[in-house]
Amino acid sequence: QELALQGPQRIPLLFGYDVIHGHRTIFPIPLALSCSWNPSLLERCARAAAAEASADGLHWVFSPMVDISHDARWGRVAEGSGEDPWLGSHLAAATVRGYQGTDLSDPMAVISCVKHFALYGAPAGGRDYNTVDMSRRTMEETYFPPYRAAVDAGARTVMTAFNDVDGVPASGNRWLLTDLLRHAWGFGGWVVTDYTSVTEMRNHGTADDDADAARQALEAGVDMDMVSEAFLNELPGLIESGKVPEATLDAAVMRVLETKWDLGLFADAYARCENTTGWSPETHRGLAREAARESIVLLKNDRQFLPLDKQKTTAVIGPLADSARDLLGCWIAAGNAGEAASIFQAMREAAGDVATVIHARGCELEAADDELLAEAVRAAVHADQVVLVLGESWQMSGEAASRTNIRLPKCQRRLAKRILQTGKPCVLVTLSGRPLDLSSEEAKFHAMVHAWAPGCEGGAALAEILFGDVAPVGKLTMGFPRNVGQLPMTYRARPTGRPFDAAVQYSSKYLDSPNDPLFPFGHGLTYGQIIIAAPELDTPVMQPGGTVTVAVKVTNIGTETATETVQLYLRDLVASVSRPVKELRGYRRVTLAEI
Repeated sequence: QELALQGPQRIPLLFGYDVIHGHRTIFPIPLALSCSWNPSLLERCARAAAAEASADGLHWVFSPMVDISHDARWGRVAEGSGEDPWLGSHLAAATVRGYQGTDLSDPMAVISCVKHFALYGAPAGGRDYNTVDMSRRTMEETYFPPYRAAVDAGARTVMTAFNDVDGVPASGNRWLLTDLLRHAWGFGGWVVTDYTSVTEMRNHGTADDDADAARQALEAGVDMDMVSEAFLNELPGLIESGKVPEATLDAAVMRVLETKWDLGLFADAYARCENTTGWSPETHRGLAREAARESIVLLKNDRQFLPLDKQKTTAVIGPLADSARDLLGCWIAAGNAGEAASIFQAMREAAGDVATVIHARGCELEAADDELLAEAVRAAVHADQVVLVLGESWQMSGEAASRTNIRLPKCQRRLAKRILQTGKPCVLVTLSGRPLDLSSEEAKFHAMVHAWAPGCEGGAALAEILFGDVAPVGKLTMGFPRNVGQLPMTYRARPTGRPFDAAVQYSSKYLDSPNDPLFPFGHGLTYGQIIIAAPELDTPVMQPGGTVTVAVKVTNIGTETATETVQLYLRDLVASVSRPVKELRGYRRVTLAEI
C-alpha cells in the first residue's frame, strides 16, 4: 500500500482474499451453514468474518459462492448453499448484507464478491471446470435466482465462472455480463474474472490469442482480469490500435475507483487496519459454536438411540475422530487448526470427571491398518458406547476435488463392520464437504449424525448434541443419494409423462434402485417428539395475483422442549409449462415447550 500511495497517481490498492466461511474464526463450511435454514445466522457470521478480515487489512472477500448444484460429485458443493434456488436466494442476500453492512465506509465492512457467474455448479459429470449445457428456462428458474438476489442485496462485485454459457465462455459472454447482469438486473458494480479465465478462452476455442481474449473479455463487460495478465499485457496495444475504445476501458476503471472511494481508501488507506472496535475474538467463537450447533444434521435416530449417556465410558473411534484440521474444511483463510478441539478432545472435555472417553484411530483415512483396527476393536469392547467418526478429509472436497465415488473409503467401511460386530451401541458421525452415499451404513446403524465440516467450534458443538446438552436442529439443503448413479438429482424435478409406478414396467424408474434419495432435501431430526398436522387453507381457490394463508398446527408431545422447522411446499398442477413436483416457498422455525 505504501508503494502505491507514493506512486504518481497515488491510487490506493484494494486487497482481496478467499474468506469463504470465516477469516480467523472459522465457521462451518457454507453448505453446512445453509443447513441452519437461518439467514440471520449467516448474516452475523459474514459480519464477523468481515470485521476480522478488515482488521487484517483486507477490503474484498471472494464470497459468497451462490452456485446451485444438484451433483454431489462436484467438490465445490461445500462452498454453496445446496440445491434450492428459493432458500439459496435468501441465504445469498443475507451473506452479502453481512459482509457489506449498510455503508462501505464502516471499518468492519468489506466488499462482497458473488460467484461464479454463471452456472458453475452444473458441470457435466460433476467434474470441476467442465462445460455446462442448459436451457434458458432452467437458467432463469433454478440457477439465476441466487445471483440476482445477491445483486439486489447490493453486492459490489461479481466473479465470472470458468465454464461456458450457451457455448460462450462466461468471461467473454456479453449477453451474460452486460445484457443480463447490467441491463436487465441493474448491476452497478464491477466484474472480475476467476483465476486466469481470460487466457483460458484460448482453451475453450473462442479466442485466437491473449490479445483476442482480452478484447472479448473487456467488451463483454469484465472490469478486472484476475492473474492471467492478459489485460495488463494486451490492453495498451489494443487501445493504441483502436481495436478497443478507450472509453470502454475508462468505464471499467471508474467502476473500480468508485468502490475504492466508497470504502474510504482515498481518505485513509490504513484506517481499517487492526480495528477491533465493536467485536472480540471471544464473541466470534461463541457465534461459531452457535453456527455449528445449527448446522449439524441428525439423519437417523431409531428407538431414540441418542442422546448418549454422559456417565458411561465412550470410545471415540475413526481416522477423523482426533483431527481438528478436518473439522475446519476447505478454504480456511487465516484460521488456525491449533485453536480448535477435535471431536475426541471435545467429548473428553464435555464428559469431564463424570466418565471416561477413550480414542482409537482404527485405520488411515484411505488405507487399512491391521494394528490400528485391532486397537479400535479393543477400545470398543472396553467401552459402553461408541462414537464412530468417518468421512472425508478437508482435502477431499472443495475446488478441483470432484469424485466419482462418494461412498466411504473401503478401509472405513471395514472398520465400521468390525466395530458393529462387537455389539456395542454405536452412533455413526460423518464429516464431509458434500452429501455422501451412506446407503450401506443406513441399513446398519441405529443413529447417524452428519456434521459436515463444522468449523473451529464444531467438536464442542457435536459433543453437546451427542450428549444431549443441545438438540440438533439442522435440515439438509442437499439430498443424499442412494447411489452415485442417481446424480445429478433434485427434489425440484419436473414430472414425467410416465411417473414412477413400481407395478408398471414402462414407468420412470431404475432397475436396481429406488428413485428417491436416501435422505431428502429438508430432512433433519431432533430429540423431541413433534407432530405436524395437515395444513389448512383460508380459501380453496386463489385468484391470479391473490393470496392464500396456510395454517398448520404443530404439537410437542414429548417431555422436552423441542424445535422444528416447518416447511411449506407448493405445486402448480396445471400450467402452460411443466412445473416442479414441489417447490419450497416458505418455512418457519418454532420452539415448543414440553407437555
